[in-house]
Amino acid sequence: MAYVRKEIFVKAPIEACFDAARNIEIHSKTVWRHTRERAVGGVTAGLIGDGETVTFEARHFGIRQQLQAKVTEYNRPYMFADTMLKGAFKHMTHTHLFKETDGGTIMTDILDFSSPFGIVGRLFDRLVLERYMTSFITYRQVKLKELLEQSREVVEVRLMNEHAQDEPVFGKGFLWASLWRRK
Repeated sequence: MAYVRKEIFVKAPIEACFDAARNIEIHSKTVWRHTRERAVGGVTAGLIGDGETVTFEARHFGIRQQLQAKVTEYNRPYMFADTMLKGAFKHMTHTHLFKETDGGTIMTDILDFSSPFGIVGRLFDRLVLERYMTSFITYRQVKLKELLEQSREVVEVRLMNEHAQDEPVFGKGFLWASLWRRK
């Protein structure tokens, strides 16, 4: 059994971080360069919720693979977990934790996984996969942080402009506008 835990601080509200982490398009966008990952089944766009499934297709180690996961735990906006239903792992659970702090949110990703094939799989986990999955999660966290913090700056600048109150903050369908509106 392998275990990866990574934390990152994001200058954004907890609700924005929570929703970004469960947004299927944002997920694909934040890992595309790394794995060419895209949703091909279940929830393929928008926000995934409690009890819903998604199937991602991605290229890992040069091999195209599919992984189907289900959201098995959900406590908005503090945590959600998705568990693999079908895929290359023997088992995998990805827990997403969110903690509000001064000036932002600490996002924590915890991966608990193991490869099939007994002792050979455990050796592969230890020698290769832990490092690979740590790199994957770190890359995604950094891209998500960049997206959230860039979005915040864009929205804050726009909100300072009193004459633009009725114009959309982002392109069609972007979810951050309502999260950043001041009342």
